[in-house]
Amino acid sequence: MAELDETAHKLNFQLFMLPLRNPGDLPNAFSKISNQHADGLLVLPNPINASYRKEIANEAIEAQLTSVFVSKEYVEAGGLMSYGASQSDLFRRAAIYVDKILKGAKPADLPVEQPTKFELVINLKTAKQIGLTIPPAVLARADRVIR
Repeated sequence: MAELDETAHKLNFQLFMLPLRNPGDLPNAFSKISNQHADGLLVLPNPINASYRKEIANEAIEAQLTSVFVSKEYVEAGGLMSYGASQSDLFRRAAIYVDKILKGAKPADLPVEQPTKFELVINLKTAKQIGLTIPPAVLARADRVIR
């Protein structure tokens, strides 16, 4: 969160952090977002958010907010766009680690790896619903476009 705050400050953005502890917090959170006249929504991963990604996406559409997520599952549920590490690539890398461990490698001896493959997914249906036009150059860079 400190890095987000620092980056937002450099870009002259103001962040409003609204933690969700249960699904009942959603209406209140979006009411606060509306009262602050927010222009966008960044949803960070956690189990509550993942469980209610469809509801979060629907609330963002209703509030006419651009919504950005870290995994494509949110975009498939109606969110606007996601950019994050490829989950399938991470699972593939995990399988390699499991194989090494089963062959006798000590987990503590294995290097920590950063993700190397990232995915940009855009939902054009959602863009249309909120009145947003995605530039062709951005669409061309997307790994997947939901029409």
